[in-house]
Amino acid sequence: MLAAPAPLTAPDAASAEAALQASESAGTGRLRDLGAWVAACQGIFPPRPVERCRVIVFAGDHGVAQRGMSLLAPGHSVARAQEIEQGAAVVNVLARATGASVRVVDISLDHEAWGEERVARSSGAVDVEDAMDAEQFARAVEIGRRVADQEIDSGVDLLIPGDLGVGGTTVAAAVLGAFTGTEPVAVVGPGAGTTDELWKIKVEAIRDAMFRVRGLSDDPEEVLRRIGSPDLVALVGFIAQAAARRTPLLIDGAPVAVAAYLAERFSPGVRAWCQAGQLTPEPAHLIALQALELTPLLALDMNAGQGTGALAALPLVQAAAGLLAD
Repeated sequence: MLAAPAPLTAPDAASAEAALQASESAGTGRLRDLGAWVAACQGIFPPRPVERCRVIVFAGDHGVAQRGMSLLAPGHSVARAQEIEQGAAVVNVLARATGASVRVVDISLDHEAWGEERVARSSGAVDVEDAMDAEQFARAVEIGRRVADQEIDSGVDLLIPGDLGVGGTTVAAAVLGAFTGTEPVAVVGPGAGTTDELWKIKVEAIRDAMFRVRGLSDDPEEVLRRIGSPDLVALVGFIAQAAARRTPLLIDGAPVAVAAYLAERFSPGVRAWCQAGQLTPEPAHLIALQALELTPLLALDMNAGQGTGALAALPLVQAAAGLLAD
């Protein structure tokens, strides 16, 4: 269900090679490789300017956050989503600075409002119950794919998937730990704010969630249904569909990197369409990027989510394409 409907096409190797040869003596270091990636994704040399960039923030609350493992109250997610809609969040400021635009997709925030892209009101507490049922899982996949199609059909030339929701890094860490066999204490991080005592609660929740899916390694979708979340599943579908539609992606923090890792697992070839914008302090983020063999462009320790870290790296992508064009 999460796999792309057809085998993915790789970025154009000839365009990448032309870019590398043209800039061989320019001394631009990793910008040379980055520009070659842009050219390969566009399938043309010299590449076109990267001007129509779009941040898509997938928002959802998580039942496991009720365990009190974060300094942020669960209602924080809804307030931040409203702030983005009003153009007053950090992501909006960075988007304006880079010429990008922002869209919030409310997948499963814990409030009464109900839009066409909603799957649930929050999700199950994954340490003791399933995150979603089969119907909700399928709907999250469909929404992720549909949003990708909408944005690509509108003419974007680069997508930045973002995450929003208290407990999102906990869910991402549990899923990654289950898929990679990493111990809870090695995959868990501080999230958006914690203390030593709250960190212990977080580790216990991740341990219990991973225990619930032991023996399900042959059924990865069932693992995601049980201990993932609708917003994470939508992100996986979104990233896989964007890659299938030959659209480059700039990856942000831990939940998005884990979603990219999962998208690559379900649809091999996704990672060729991805660049890592930045590295956060989350161990799950580093583990996912290493599995994807992606080196982050920046290491700013930004853990705000919402695509903000990737937005901070966007000027490098734009500059890399511009150097080749000029």
